[in-house]
Amino acid sequence: MNGLTFDIAHMLAGGLVLVSFMLLYQDRLYALLNVYALHALVLSLSVAWQAYVQDAPHLYVTAAIALVFKAGVIPIALHRIILRLGIHRDIETVVGIGMTMLAGMGLVALSMVVMLRVTPEADPLAREDLAFALSVLLLGLLVMVTRRNAIGQVVGFMALENGLVLAATGAKGMPLVVEISVAFSLVIAFVVIGIFLFRIRERFDTVDIGALDDFRGERR
Repeated sequence: MNGLTFDIAHMLAGGLVLVSFMLLYQDRLYALLNVYALHALVLSLSVAWQAYVQDAPHLYVTAAIALVFKAGVIPIALHRIILRLGIHRDIETVVGIGMTMLAGMGLVALSMVVMLRVTPEADPLAREDLAFALSVLLLGLLVMVTRRNAIGQVVGFMALENGLVLAATGAKGMPLVVEISVAFSLVIAFVVIGIFLFRIRERFDTVDIGALDDFRGERR
């Protein structure tokens, strides 16, 4: 593998981590959805590059699925859900943006230390892709736990799943049927989440998690 190939793979995987930080920074719903579409676009480019590097044509299918569904269909559908629900455009966070970004940097450092130490014998490209993938996964989890709005938590869940896809494509030999199954599961999960959002909105007149806690009497 030549240096340019390695550098491009690093740039794309590192770009996905950078866009994950942009997700953490957003406090408006529409901006969050637009950044998530960018997240999916960078993922599809990274997977397509892995397909070229590994000479694995089936990974181009994974890249196409990410581009069509994650960068196109799902963000557009979420935009329409927000319009239909008429929910507030701002996102309330559990802690301030500054503390969230510091926590994100800590998680990235933790990912690098853990993955580089437990995979000393692995292929260098796969090894560092796994470190970036774990960073994306943990940052997606951080988006989920720091957002009070259900739409924000859905975006965090899908960003987390992008990290899993990056890890799976970095590891050689994943069968195409597994990739299609994962993509199909994501679409089903998205449909179920959309139905639940409408039901929650009809029942409680809000999708704010804090307001739901107040309704149940669990928040002090």
